[in-house]
Amino acid sequence: MAQFIDSHTHLADQAFDDDRGAVITRARGAGAVALVCIGESIEAAHRAHAIASRHAGLVFWTAGIHPHDAASFDEARDIPALDACLTDGAVAVGECGLDYHYDNSPRDAQRAAVRAQVALAARRARPVVIHTRDAEDDTRSVIAEAAAAGVAGVLHCYTGSAALATHAVDRGWYVSFSGIITFKKFTDDALLALVPPTRVLVESDAPYLAPVPYRGKRNEPAWVPLTLARLARARNADPTELAAATIENARRLFGLVSSSPAG
Repeated sequence: MAQFIDSHTHLADQAFDDDRGAVITRARGAGAVALVCIGESIEAAHRAHAIASRHAGLVFWTAGIHPHDAASFDEARDIPALDACLTDGAVAVGECGLDYHYDNSPRDAQRAAVRAQVALAARRARPVVIHTRDAEDDTRSVIAEAAAAGVAGVLHCYTGSAALATHAVDRGWYVSFSGIITFKKFTDDALLALVPPTRVLVESDAPYLAPVPYRGKRNEPAWVPLTLARLARARNADPTELAAATIENARRLFGLVSSSPAG
């Protein structure tokens, strides 16, 4: 059984309220050595912190403001709140970013929110977790500005262009793939093979985007090995070696010290 790190899971989501402990137990049983619980709002970050505290060494947490909520972002209020989360042990800023597909918040508000969060990441020497959809030009600018400020990051649940992935990788960033790559409609194996072994991550994005054959069900971290297997096939890579590489990459990016060794 290959070990893995789920680099992006929403364990604080209410979808897990009835059986969160069992979900985490199943993840460990499936080979998880770490789970990065995403705080996509201040409230979610506080819940993620509590979960991580109960599962020290296995669950880690982040804190950010999702682009869908950028319309209500208040820098004077939210940046100090996020900063306090970093002081309390959050390993990254995010999930933040740009989503021009749904446009749930005005684009100028999204740009202001993500740039303020990148600036916080720079001050606190933390990586950023970036959500990007139909916003490649502005995401490219965010990555360039972040890299110039010494901020590393990850493009999570990536399905964008090879050009944007290359732009990120060239600046020391990481690219993470989710269960989407197991869907029949996903055919871009060239993208999966493009990201260097030192820059690739895997994730569940649970409770969303369950991989085949569980598509349509509530996703959970225990199914990340299905995504890893699909990624390994596209890259013509040994699954165990690829899994080990993604573990090392996640530890490097987030500064994780897990309770279980890789290998």
